[in-house]
Amino acid sequence: MADEKTEIRDFNRRTFIGAVAAVGAGAVLASCKKSISPLTFVDVAPDGPVLKAGLIGCGNRGTGAALNYLKAGPNVKIVAMADVLQDHMDSCRAELAKKAQLQVADDHCFIGFDAYKKVLDSDVDLVICATPPHFRPLHFDAAVEAKKHCFLEKPCAVDAPGIRQILATGQKAAAYNLCVVTGTQRRHDRSYQETYNRVSHGAIGQIVGAVARWNQGQLWYAPKKKEWSDMEAMIRDWVNWRWLSGDHIVEQHVHNLDTVLWFTGMNPTKVIGSGGRAHRVTGDQYDFFNLQFTYPNGGIMESMCRQIDGCANERFEYVVGTEGYTNCNNTIYDLTGKVVWKYQEAGQDPGKTKFNPYDQEHVDLVTAIRTNKPINEAEHVAHATLTAIMGRTAAYTGKEVKWDEMMDSTERLGPTEYAMGPVPVKAEVPVPGDAKDIAKHART
Repeated sequence: MADEKTEIRDFNRRTFIGAVAAVGAGAVLASCKKSISPLTFVDVAPDGPVLKAGLIGCGNRGTGAALNYLKAGPNVKIVAMADVLQDHMDSCRAELAKKAQLQVADDHCFIGFDAYKKVLDSDVDLVICATPPHFRPLHFDAAVEAKKHCFLEKPCAVDAPGIRQILATGQKAAAYNLCVVTGTQRRHDRSYQETYNRVSHGAIGQIVGAVARWNQGQLWYAPKKKEWSDMEAMIRDWVNWRWLSGDHIVEQHVHNLDTVLWFTGMNPTKVIGSGGRAHRVTGDQYDFFNLQFTYPNGGIMESMCRQIDGCANERFEYVVGTEGYTNCNNTIYDLTGKVVWKYQEAGQDPGKTKFNPYDQEHVDLVTAIRTNKPINEAEHVAHATLTAIMGRTAAYTGKEVKWDEMMDSTERLGPTEYAMGPVPVKAEVPVPGDAKDIAKHART
């Protein structure tokens, strides 16, 4: 996972505020100032009977999530594991033994595409779903059917059919009184929460626009080895294949898009944009996206994400209101750019927090389970993921894409049967527009 440190460069405040104010957006949050009650945070989940977890997906993110979970509070254990790759399983077990002094029994470590079913049959109370995102809707639905609490890594799907399944399963989880926490960790970051607390009480007035960026260097890739089947090669290189990851706008930029969804309280109505591929050497994804989302009140969000070495890097979200703006992370400004509030935690430098939000996610999950106060984050991660899918579709096609048509889309990515062998997916990079009449543009 890339560094989550927020960085901003050359944010043209005056130009952007002028642009979004010109749309004449209506109120999203009340502009009147309201009294603000301080938030309280839990460092460690309360004690209780042993809470047994199963890990589905033992790669780097799954291993990290497992370690975060094991620090959440007393009497928490991982008792079953599943993956399709033996070396991922072996590496994860070694990390858990080294860093958490946890040994998972050999007969509770399952390999194969159906291994998740064996985890669910292993007397677990909750599951950590951390496979490539393509499989999330399937695993989430099976877990809820088995009456298990869930931690879902982001994003939650790669296509609209997957989103609809996540939404339906989330409603089912609520009916079963199950807890669902997702890997959109900004919502569990104390400085983000305190900033949102003030914005929701009118600190920046009526919200009229936003800007979101995640620009960084290239991620890793895994060139295919001759002994790997198509399926194994794709899974080992999953961040470069859109049927597995959704493209990096879905897999990574979803964090920024979710933050804007959180602070504005709205889903976009439509999007236009562009993107392309410049340096990626495996898979079928783009290297960059540039998008403009429109919201129901007429406000806009400018969105950009890029994974190319040697370019300017920046990761941030800004939300602009009629009375000020915020970086969402830890600072609120007035319209002149003067800081009017900055997050301050006891014993920490201004703007800094001492508690890792990756840990806080699991503290919050275990606390909710043990206090019987269910939380369910399935809908917001589904809507944030669909926002990213909507932007991806606009860039791939060059067309304006609307929320309603995206929600109803029947386009499904990837195979319908899973086995180590051939995969009916070719590395074809999307090309926007229509080239069939290109000859008519030729000068004679």
